Amino acid sequence: MSACGLDFGTSNTTLGSTVAHAPVLVPLEDGHTAIPSAIFFAGNSTVQIGRRAIESYVEGNPGRLMRSLKSVLGTSLIDETASVGRERSSFRDVIAFYLGAVKQRAEAAAGREFRNVVHGRPVHFVDNAPDADRQAEETLRGIVHEIGFDHVTFQFEPIAAALDYERQISREEIALIADIGGGTSDFSIVRLSPERHQKADRKDDILANDGVRIGGTDFDRRLSLGAVMPLFGYGSAMKRAGLDAPSHYFQELATWSSINRMYEPRVAVDIRYVQREASEPKLFDRLLRVLEDQRGHTLAMEVENAKIALSDQKQAGFSLDWVEPGLSTVIDRPGLMNHTKELAVRIGARIKVCLEQAQLAADDIDAVFLTGGSVQLAHVRRAIVQNLPAAQVIEGDTFGAVGKGLTIEAARRYG
Repeated sequence: MSACGLDFGTSNTTLGSTVAHAPVLVPLEDGHTAIPSAIFFAGNSTVQIGRRAIESYVEGNPGRLMRSLKSVLGTSLIDETASVGRERSSFRDVIAFYLGAVKQRAEAAAGREFRNVVHGRPVHFVDNAPDADRQAEETLRGIVHEIGFDHVTFQFEPIAAALDYERQISREEIALIADIGGGTSDFSIVRLSPERHQKADRKDDILANDGVRIGGTDFDRRLSLGAVMPLFGYGSAMKRAGLDAPSHYFQELATWSSINRMYEPRVAVDIRYVQREASEPKLFDRLLRVLEDQRGHTLAMEVENAKIALSDQKQAGFSLDWVEPGLSTVIDRPGLMNHTKELAVRIGARIKVCLEQAQLAADDIDAVFLTGGSVQLAHVRRAIVQNLPAAQVIEGDTFGAVGKGLTIEAARRYG
């Protein structure tokens, strides 16, 4: 038996163990150490996770795909049921199945059983709601016990990333750690050094800790609503003067964790009623096609892929021929920034909050350590680093820094 560090993320998951006194992430899927936090319940009653889950959905196999599972923690959705195969299961049970499968894969790859875990958590599962935040952690604790861990403790994800970064430095630094993930953006200001790295108790070295429930999936949602959902009726007029089409259908279809709710039969019935009263009923034919074919995740993936592509390209387009022959769209960088700039501003604003907590000036920060997939967005990165003009910018392991730091913490806590 041994200890491990588990980073269950909104978009990706890693699990690490100590090998020869160093944190090593375990390969979880075809040699990859990071596995997408996705699960596919196939029509033939088989269940797949990770890349294979997404591939099965994209290939058109009958079944139900679920992503962004972590985002339901701390919300009423956690106990809500959804159709999975021939049955209905709660999101709690789905998360337990997914994490249980990750644990089994890790144990098979490592050749040993994991019974003790330090699990990562965001600074806030839910913003400005301490009771919901505590409940989210307790729910996750119960799930992790349920899948076979005897001892479960938690560490903040940016603190874990700081422990990974600390292995690289040769002198004392005050670093701001920015972990911009799929569901949350988390920040810590930490005093680091090679000598402090050996200490078991680091409470006095943590100078500030803050976060906000904004991550990559929120950028996907805003981009989808701004650039794609109008093709399906979002913001379109109704026949009655002064009325727009109800927006909640599009809000849910643009949100990873609620897409499956749109496949319930009653939703199509409601939308057909809206279509009869709409000024542009053809747009709702497109929407109904997406729902009837259960392809909402296809739309979300196209938007996510375009967002990622815009890190390197000036524009990204994709075809929607499967909805309607000749239908397509193009998204450019100005469009991405226009639809999501408010999110980037809110992320950047947390830097000043952290500095106030730590009672430090911006010039006191020696380094800013960036990790998490969403730091690849240029305007998000700029919103962070512009607040720390004197700090050296360090690129962390995008999907592995937190997992390695949790593994370091697991070795300290459990030996």
